[in-house]
Amino acid sequence: MQVYLAAAMTNPARDLTVVRALLAYLESSGHTVPTRHVADAGGKATDRELTDRHLARRDLAWLAASDAVVAEVSTPSHGVGVEVTAAVAAGTPVLLLAGAGVPVSRLLLGLEGVEARTYRSKEEAVEWTASFLAHVNAGPA
Repeated sequence: MQVYLAAAMTNPARDLTVVRALLAYLESSGHTVPTRHVADAGGKATDRELTDRHLARRDLAWLAASDAVVAEVSTPSHGVGVEVTAAVAAGTPVLLLAGAGVPVSRLLLGLEGVEARTYRSKEEAVEWTASFLAHVNAGPA
């Protein structure tokens, strides 16, 4: 399964601990993650040579080719909001993960087709992700 991992890239306050644990879980479970650079502290450097338009087209193409989206939303990000909205519009299942007690946009939480979970540890975030992807993989009931 191709899984689009979304997380803040430009916010200097971002904590990559959970994002890295999610990437490790996804890849060790055999999923393809086109956005693996979001787990890298220097991930923005990967995109430096791209124009804004090329980056947007690339990311939206990756999103369109993905079977599911896992978005770590503890750190506010305009880009992640766009990615989640585009996925919802395309009918792609979305999991929003946020640290316990972290406020998340009610607009994102209220989007049809979005599942939201809070976690207290990186292990719990991985457990929510595994459960979500098992449900996605099982298909409609």
